[in-house]
Amino acid sequence: MCSYIMGIGEAEAFSERLKRELQALEAANVHAILESEPLIDEVLQGLEAASNCVEDMDEWLGMFNVKLRHMREDIESIETRNNKLEMQNVNNRTLIQELDKLLEQLSIPSEYSACLTGDSFDEAQMLQNMEACEWLTTAMRGLEVPNIDPTYAKMRAVKEKRGELQIIKSVFVGKASEYLRSYFASFVDFMLNDKNYFSQRGQLKRPDHADLRYKCRTYARLLKHLKILDKNCLGPLRKAYCSSLNLLLRREAREFANELRASAKTSKTPTVWEGFMGSGQNVNSADTAAVSEAYAKILTIFIPLLVDESSFFAHFMCFEVPSLVDGNKTGHNDQKNDDDLGIMDIDENDSKSGKNSVDFAALNESLQDLLDGIQEDFAAVVDWAHKIDPLCCISMHGTTERYLSGQKADAAGFVRILLGDLESRISMQFSRFVDEACHQIERSERNARQTGVLPYIPRFASLATRMEQYVAGQSRDLVDQAYTKFVSIMFVTLEKNAQTDPKYADIFLIENYAAFQNSLYDLANVVPTLAKFYHQASEAYEQACTRHISVIIYYQFERLFQFARKIEDLILNNVAPEEIPFQVGLSKADLRKTLKSSLSGVDKSIAAMYKKLHKNLTSEELLPSLWNKCKNDFLDKYETFVQLVARIYPAESVPSVAELRDLLASM
Repeated sequence: MCSYIMGIGEAEAFSERLKRELQALEAANVHAILESEPLIDEVLQGLEAASNCVEDMDEWLGMFNVKLRHMREDIESIETRNNKLEMQNVNNRTLIQELDKLLEQLSIPSEYSACLTGDSFDEAQMLQNMEACEWLTTAMRGLEVPNIDPTYAKMRAVKEKRGELQIIKSVFVGKASEYLRSYFASFVDFMLNDKNYFSQRGQLKRPDHADLRYKCRTYARLLKHLKILDKNCLGPLRKAYCSSLNLLLRREAREFANELRASAKTSKTPTVWEGFMGSGQNVNSADTAAVSEAYAKILTIFIPLLVDESSFFAHFMCFEVPSLVDGNKTGHNDQKNDDDLGIMDIDENDSKSGKNSVDFAALNESLQDLLDGIQEDFAAVVDWAHKIDPLCCISMHGTTERYLSGQKADAAGFVRILLGDLESRISMQFSRFVDEACHQIERSERNARQTGVLPYIPRFASLATRMEQYVAGQSRDLVDQAYTKFVSIMFVTLEKNAQTDPKYADIFLIENYAAFQNSLYDLANVVPTLAKFYHQASEAYEQACTRHISVIIYYQFERLFQFARKIEDLILNNVAPEEIPFQVGLSKADLRKTLKSSLSGVDKSIAAMYKKLHKNLTSEELLPSLWNKCKNDFLDKYETFVQLVARIYPAESVPSVAELRDLLASM
């Protein structure tokens, strides 16, 4: 299509044509150039001049470039030196600030130095001392990693200052400890030398430690700081405080106990407990009430005091213990809460660090030193009360248990131990009384044969009545154990005494078991333990009655009931009823002889039976009931005999049961 438009026939011809035209054009160009040679020369000269100018300019630029490079290097050097100077200036200012801070830490204010190295611990100086302690604590902690940079901690000046603070701390702690030890002893000595602090003749004095605790509160924060500075210094301080206050507490308890015993309204002549087998019990109930009240009073006064002292000591001497709750502050709550020392937490991290391991062992060991020996005065009151009337032990035991149940398992552990020891001592004293009384009962076994009611039966009833008057609180177990021991030995001794004369054993048992029931009827209705023994005596009484009545009945009607027993034995041996009349001694003739010998003059036999029952009985009031039992038992036995006769000897006639019942009723 292109070839057609351009009028080209063949490609090769077209190519040749183009070549010829190109050559013609080149020839024309060469011709034109040759014609313009002058112009070209002029241009070439211009180009050469321009080239020379360019070379000169390039040389100038090279020179300027070197100078600029040198200038740039100088500027960079100046800038670098300037930056270093600025950085050095900033670092120097920062270093000066850090050194100022460090020097401030290393410097000891003169007012604090005077307090920490001085000897003044009077109340007026305590505020300055506390401020000095706070500064010392903060300063020492500030020189320890991580509160100070580890690099600074290795500096010689810091190490020297740390050592200097340690020396100041040791000096201050030593002087403060020595002062407090001397202060505790001197103040307690002052109280010991003032008789107005203690009970005197005719005046019971409640211990008052308000002044002592007020003085101690002045130094409570000092102790808190001493613990932070050197916790090992508290051990000797605690021992010194316990040693001094122990003298005061023991003196107060001794004087109070002595005056308490002297002022108790008891009989001038000492009462003596005669036990069961003596001439009688001459113990005055008013004396018993007075000594029981005296014991309750010493507990009411001193147990809350000792709990308060334990609590105060635990907080004052910086033991990590929870707040104590005293369940026995009834009657002794006339003062403000002495446990509140007004001590704020000096270091929150120390007070809130979650110290869950409370050192109760160390606290109770200190409380042992604080209160040891005071139990002797409580024990003296117990022994004194026991001598006046052993039954006081019941009420004292109940009082002690009430206080013991009110004590929680807290830091006042020694008070619980004291109450536990008192409870054990009271139980031991009462157990000793019970054992002695039981020994007196046992000795009655070796006496000559006794008739009638043994003396310890009614005396036990009298004793049990008095014992119930003193049962209080949880002393029920103590009394029930005594009842069990008393009655058990009484019954054993009674059975042994009865065996000394078997002929009258049942009568002896009947009278004594009946006396036991009669004397304890009212108490058995309200005391379960006595009710158990009442039923035991009732069963033994019934058994003795049955045996004794059977002996009396068989004594008068032996042939009659012996005949009936032979018949019963044959029946048990499977002998046919119709064969029994043919046995030896059981014929109809033998039956008639037995009836004649036993029932002829039956009224006389019954009268003889009544006389025999009455003959050896010393307790007349038992005779009606025993006679009724005897009649009923006789009629039961006779009815059995009549039934046997009717079965074995149907043709024989015997007096009816109704006839004998009417006869017995008419006599």
